[in-house]
Amino acid sequence: MKESCDCGHKTKERSEKEYKDLLNRLSRIEGQVRGIRGMVEKNAYCTDILVQVAAVNAALNSFNKVLLENHIRSCVVRDIREGKEETLDELVETLRKLMK
Repeated sequence: MKESCDCGHKTKERSEKEYKDLLNRLSRIEGQVRGIRGMVEKNAYCTDILVQVAAVNAALNSFNKVLLENHIRSCVVRDIREGKEETLDELVETLRKLMK
């Protein structure tokens, strides 16, 4: 699933289902952000905008949870089975960044 390209960056082949799910989630988030921009442009009431921003934050958190779960179930499990324990350090560092 995960490969290194010539540039040294890791990549991951995703199933069609995972790929479509992630893109659909991002498309909805993009739409929500555009909606917030429209609210600002139309001078919408502050609390109405704040509620929509909270919805975008929740959608991004949900996206992160799905992506993290997929990562752990595929990349992390595979790497541990292959003896690549540095993947655990990478996971711990990622979790630290997500929990700021």
